[in-house]
Amino acid sequence: MTDPTLETAQRVVVKIGSALLVEQEAGELRRAWLDGLIADVAGLKARGKDILIVSSGAVAVGRRRLGFSGRVLRLEEKQAAAACGQVELAHAYQDALSRHKITAAQILLTFDDTESRRRYLNARNTIATLLTAGAVPVINENDTVATQEIRFGDNDRLAARVAGMMSADVLVLLSDVDGLYSADPRLDPKAEWLPRVEALTPAIDAMAGKSRSSDASGGMITKLAAARIALGAGCHMVIAKGAIERPLSAIETGARCTWFIAGASPLAARKQWIVNSLKPSGALVIDEGAVAALKRGRSLLPAGVKGVEGEFQRGDAVSVKTPDGAEAARGLVAYSAKDARRIVGHKTGEIELVLGYRGRDELIHRDDLVLFE
Repeated sequence: MTDPTLETAQRVVVKIGSALLVEQEAGELRRAWLDGLIADVAGLKARGKDILIVSSGAVAVGRRRLGFSGRVLRLEEKQAAAACGQVELAHAYQDALSRHKITAAQILLTFDDTESRRRYLNARNTIATLLTAGAVPVINENDTVATQEIRFGDNDRLAARVAGMMSADVLVLLSDVDGLYSADPRLDPKAEWLPRVEALTPAIDAMAGKSRSSDASGGMITKLAAARIALGAGCHMVIAKGAIERPLSAIETGARCTWFIAGASPLAARKQWIVNSLKPSGALVIDEGAVAALKRGRSLLPAGVKGVEGEFQRGDAVSVKTPDGAEAARGLVAYSAKDARRIVGHKTGEIELVLGYRGRDELIHRDDLVLFE
């Protein structure tokens, strides 16, 4: 397999921690550092790449604005700090991106948004639409409403979930260290740097350390947890030093970092997940013309469907059956069973007239469809 790089990646998720973005004592955003990072982002976008940013920092900024410094925050204080700091954080990104004529968009997610199928699809479709329009989504956990029981707990894992949800090619975790070491290099001068990790073995897990930042909830433990999520989704991951002026350019020019290598592409991993992890909730029976179209790599359109079996909701897995009842494919359906029954046999241009709203053109998009031999 060819070694991954930012140059060969089409879609990149960049995660930024509080310790990089916020000056810890004063609680002020590091604007000059952010400008350098955004210059890198603009350079990647100019080469036609999709860039998503997962950014911490709202709580670190907001807590000082509200006078909550110097102590561990209660849940309601943390939520209040996030509400205050998120305004300043969003404005900073908007300002930095606008200088490069790039539109910023803010997305706040909770853990449930990546677990509930319908909310997952809503988030995925919204972010995909923003990327198609050329915007840079800036994503954070919605700390103002998330409780301890439904939190990601850190933005490393949130970034990995986003990378998987959006079929990203590379997840970049900008850190205070330049990769994974055999031990904490701040404590052990003999710690060895690992340039490449191809499997998350118990020996690799044992190398993790702990975060030292009062505002960061991550550390190498959460970065390895993020690697497990990302690699499972077919997304390569890199841990690189962020506390330099142009951190993404540094990765591209050979700065020391650690690459975690995925064993499959994002699309292949997604399709494997559809087949192996999701139980079909119903079925769509298609005609011979649709069978032939699917074999040519097309999406499943309503016009080629003859019948709907079972009850399912948008985003559920369904079987796709031939006229004789054989399972030809499996995929994630874009309509509920109720709406699917109303539009089967209709042309795409008639969907809005039948349903009263404009949904997706396809009942199952080809990226959400696994064809069986």
